[in-house]
Amino acid sequence: MANVASPLQYGDPPRLGPYVVQARLHQAPAGFVYLGQAPDGRAVSLAVLTRGAAFDAAARDRFVTAIKEAAGERSGVRGWLGRAARPRGGAVLDGMPEVLDSDSGQAPWVAVPYVPGRPGAERFLEPVMVGGTLIGQAHGPDFVPYWLTDRAPALPRPATQRRPLTETRKRVLMAALALVLLVLLVVTILLLLLLGRRDSETQPRQLPPTMFVPTPPPTPQTPQPQPSPSPSPSPTESGQATPGRSPGDDPGEESPL
Repeated sequence: MANVASPLQYGDPPRLGPYVVQARLHQAPAGFVYLGQAPDGRAVSLAVLTRGAAFDAAARDRFVTAIKEAAGERSGVRGWLGRAARPRGGAVLDGMPEVLDSDSGQAPWVAVPYVPGRPGAERFLEPVMVGGTLIGQAHGPDFVPYWLTDRAPALPRPATQRRPLTETRKRVLMAALALVLLVLLVVTILLLLLLGRRDSETQPRQLPPTMFVPTPPPTPQTPQPQPSPSPSPSPTESGQATPGRSPGDDPGEESPL
């Protein structure tokens, strides 16, 4: 146990619940002890597991069990019979400080009143480290937990908050939005042009199907005059025969002069 406070280091929590962490008081293989201030102004001693111990379900359960047993003893729920029935390997309740506040989540911690020169929250880190058979004094070979090398404080996961947009991200988003609107405008104009052209084009009128029936030629209303045949004059009546061959002449003989 160290009563001399040392400055906080990188990775130490600034707050544990409603308590403001001010300095380091003690560092153990299973966790850290800090000097804090309560909302009412009084000094408190805060114990928190290391990240390796918090990841180990058994080590985390031993720490939380010690806190619950100490709180139950202070409230009178656990009496002499309850302490006698405590399983081996449980928290040592003798001389445990008063529990003011605690958190039994994935990154558990406990807060007790800070009294210089007296045991503080580091008492709750003692049951986390086990060795031997735990029958009275430690017997048998000791072992080193696998998580002992990870000695960073186990901090509760901060609530995920959406980071505010920076000026560069705002400009990028505005430019992307303007580009999308421009593309939509161009596509709309092209669609209107195509649809307007289709509407303006005159479609050929489709004629109804018809059946062609030929009509006879028209007949004249009055009969046309026909020329009467005139008799041809005979040779005797004309007086002189026309020069030429007669039907009875021989074409091979020539007529005498």
